[in-house]
Amino acid sequence: MTIETVAETAPNASALEKGRAIAARLNPDLEDILSERYDAVLPGFSETLIESAYGRFYAREGLDLKTRQLATVAALTVLGGQTAPQLKVNIEHALAAGAGEREILEVILQMAAYGGWPAAINGLNAALELFGERARSPDASAWNGQ
Repeated sequence: MTIETVAETAPNASALEKGRAIAARLNPDLEDILSERYDAVLPGFSETLIESAYGRFYAREGLDLKTRQLATVAALTVLGGQTAPQLKVNIEHALAAGAGEREILEVILQMAAYGGWPAAINGLNAALELFGERARSPDASAWNGQ
């Protein structure tokens, strides 16, 4: 179910319901992955992230999901190399939201003007690594390396 479907069929859907709809579109296993990794040590982490990040930010009107994902890729690129794992996950989400590889690479390159060349190069390396993994194996996921 997409966020558009939730909005049409359940205009009063909770932030958690909206977040789950968006997460399902971008990565159907996202909440389970988060839960398996973090909920044992931080109970409720996966649900909180899905509700707040996806249900309250990504579900907002005003920008489409692809644009929001490209903005996220840009922000993570500018933050630098330490964000590579999250950058790869959000590059996957940008692809799922309809962005093309070239668009993603151009957004990352544009960030050289704001985060510097090292940040852009680290972002390009993360993207190219992910694209290569996906070309070798359609089942590849950014979560596999984390």
